[in-house]
Amino acid sequence: MKRSQDTKKTLNVGGRLLDVQRPKVMGILNLTPDSFFTGSRFEADSGSYVQKAGQMLEEGATILDIGGYSTRPNADFVSVQEETDRVLAVVEKLKNAFPGVILSIDTFRAKVARLAISAGAGIINDVSGGNLDEEMFDTVADLGVPYVLMHMRGTPKTMNQLATYDYLIQEIMAELAKKLVQLRAKGVADILIDPGFGFAKTVEQNFELLGNLNQFKQFNVPILAGVSRKSMIWKSLQITADEALNGTTVLNTIALENGATILRVHDVKEACQTVKLWELTQQVN
Repeated sequence: MKRSQDTKKTLNVGGRLLDVQRPKVMGILNLTPDSFFTGSRFEADSGSYVQKAGQMLEEGATILDIGGYSTRPNADFVSVQEETDRVLAVVEKLKNAFPGVILSIDTFRAKVARLAISAGAGIINDVSGGNLDEEMFDTVADLGVPYVLMHMRGTPKTMNQLATYDYLIQEIMAELAKKLVQLRAKGVADILIDPGFGFAKTVEQNFELLGNLNQFKQFNVPILAGVSRKSMIWKSLQITADEALNGTTVLNTIALENGATILRVHDVKEACQTVKLWELTQQVN
């Protein structure tokens, strides 16, 4: 499936242009004790995340996404201070260890985002789409960094009760479109959209969303797809998240075919292989 010629082709990450004409892989590093996939959990004071980050970069990750607040359904509350303590030293250490690395800060809090950008992160990945911190959009505009605008309703505690739609795709697109207008009015130039698989969506709605992902290409901005090891896979196959790598690869392939630009994943090597093989199919004809 060919991409729109009008879709944004580069992102300005701290003065460095990131080419997003070809799909990229974002590796997940969770500095939380309660993320839904055990293989993505790292203690901020253990140093093991440096080794994992190096492995992900060697395997082909373009971006590493650092998070200090689990946003799985019914996740526990984490204070701003605790989230900050978890992520700041890690961002600094990773920038020192891998000077050219592109880091994304996975937070819905403007204060944490600002501190993380000052520490060396280059992208803000906000699962709430600005809903949970009214200062986020102004902060993004002030910092001049790329922003991942994700669709979610409510909070991690309440989102499962808010998965009611009359017209799923149209409503998600309308809610994202409103936010895009607000961001652009503030001068934010580099925006990515994430339709929010698993956030205020049922398993069935997630599959409908994936099957219609190409509709989001109308926004002419890069699309981030985060389906890695999520419950839409393991609940459907009656397995566990630890067993969901094969299913993740299948859904990542479908996401690429339907226009995804960035795959946010726990398993970088397999995702990069998926991208490579998918790209080879695009060279045919």
